[in-house]
Amino acid sequence: MAIKPLNDRVLIEVKSAQEKTSGGIVIPQTSQEKTQEGTVIAVGDSDTVKVKVGDSVIYDKYAGTQIKVDEKDHLIIKAEEILAVIS
Repeated sequence: MAIKPLNDRVLIEVKSAQEKTSGGIVIPQTSQEKTQEGTVIAVGDSDTVKVKVGDSVIYDKYAGTQIKVDEKDHLIIKAEEILAVIS
């Protein structure tokens, strides 16, 4: 399924939460903290969007609308809710 965000919206594939600690302890899914990192999958058609497809980004904790695409978690958020690009 292909999703194309409109205007200043960005489609982000959410990075999976860490399932194990560095010591090898398994963290149950119910206790995992929601990650705020992801990869830009698609960008709307506005000239104000400063990110491009493939960028790794950090976004606001309660940003956007959650959707599932091909069994993976995604967010559609406004470009202004992206806080930083990870290089």
